[in-house]
Amino acid sequence: MKNYIETHKERFFDELFSLLRIPSVSSLEQHKPDMQRCADRLVELLLEAGADEAAVYPTAGHPVVFGQKIIDPSLPTVLVYGHYDVQPVDPIELWQSDPFEPEIRDGAIYARGANDDKGQLFMHIKAFEFMVREGGLKHNVKFILEGEEEIGSPSLAAWAKANKELLKADIILVSDTTMISESVPSINCGMRGLSYVEVKVTGPNKDLHSGHYGGAVANPINVLCDMISSLIDKDGHITVKGFYDDVVELSAEDRAKLSRAPFDMEEYKEFLDINEVKGEKGYTTLERTGIRPCLDVNGIWGGYTGEGAKTVLPSVAHAKISMRLVPNQDSATITKLFSEHFKAIAPDYVKVEVTPHHGGDGFLIPISSPAYKAAEKAMTEVYGIEPVPSRGGGSIPILADLQRILEIDPLLMGFGLERDTIHSPNESYLLKQLFAGMEAIALFYRYY
Repeated sequence: MKNYIETHKERFFDELFSLLRIPSVSSLEQHKPDMQRCADRLVELLLEAGADEAAVYPTAGHPVVFGQKIIDPSLPTVLVYGHYDVQPVDPIELWQSDPFEPEIRDGAIYARGANDDKGQLFMHIKAFEFMVREGGLKHNVKFILEGEEEIGSPSLAAWAKANKELLKADIILVSDTTMISESVPSINCGMRGLSYVEVKVTGPNKDLHSGHYGGAVANPINVLCDMISSLIDKDGHITVKGFYDDVVELSAEDRAKLSRAPFDMEEYKEFLDINEVKGEKGYTTLERTGIRPCLDVNGIWGGYTGEGAKTVLPSVAHAKISMRLVPNQDSATITKLFSEHFKAIAPDYVKVEVTPHHGGDGFLIPISSPAYKAAEKAMTEVYGIEPVPSRGGGSIPILADLQRILEIDPLLMGFGLERDTIHSPNESYLLKQLFAGMEAIALFYRYY
């Protein structure tokens, strides 16, 4: 594969950049035509890579791309999952280059989607191309590439149920996660779920003069801050009643296995430019982001936020809140518990609304499966060190749905790094990770 990459490297850049230039932001209505354009381009790339067939399928939301190459129906089948939608680029002023005009500098590609997930799904297309052209493909490969992962995949589960026979496979292969580091590869054997809500706190029926009414009428922003503050106690424990009822505590043995992952606290703090870490008492930083749930405010607003001063006592305050969940916690149940709790703690001088957004469940996979062993062998060969099994702190909610619908496990061979700053300005993807990913995926196909 190394020689193949070197020979076709410039073509690979041209093809990947053609995807990265399309602003396929699923959350913004103005980019709906771009979603279709990106899906059409993926069909072209799959067919050029050697798929027997590939097509764009409509859903209730943005389209799904499905492609396949069937060597022999009796052979094992790998279903590759990826997503072509990307996050919004705001704040645009913090980008050093145009987010939709990819640029290579310092050994990395800089663009929105460079890692998440266009760069990583592109690795699969090229590894597949190599195996087809070299005659090394000894099993069937299917691709399902969606356009709604960044908004919670609201349409894909229904589409998968309706096309269950089309998607029939033995394993779901995914590259949409990170490794521990460039020198310490890892394979995610589990990910957290998600419950995402928006809250609204209303006080007076209009904005008021803060001099005429300040001190006599409750300020919704002040109240919202107090309510949010009460959601987590001094030990980092979430106070929502029933929140931990279904959380399974890991055994000492399992915690010891996960602790194999190298972690340098000083390096971690330096990377984030913080003086100290914070989290649930009794757990390490890696455990807090892998095996424990958490609650975070993702945005908060209300009143006047423009330039200069405006002495206003606002009528309304808002916040967006996400809860990362561990396997066994049900997203719908947690959303309901949160809603009931948040309304119950509201004082009489405000009204509260809780609006659920997207969510999904977490999952775990066995590290003894043939697919995991094949991935382990492939990554060991590429990186020269055995990968560490890890638990991902992020969420890909649709994978739990696909696991349940198709009755097969996902396998997460992610090659991103924390330095790639996905979802933030200046998202990037190291070239050596892009190429290492292609090699490892091709080797996975060979060993699987």
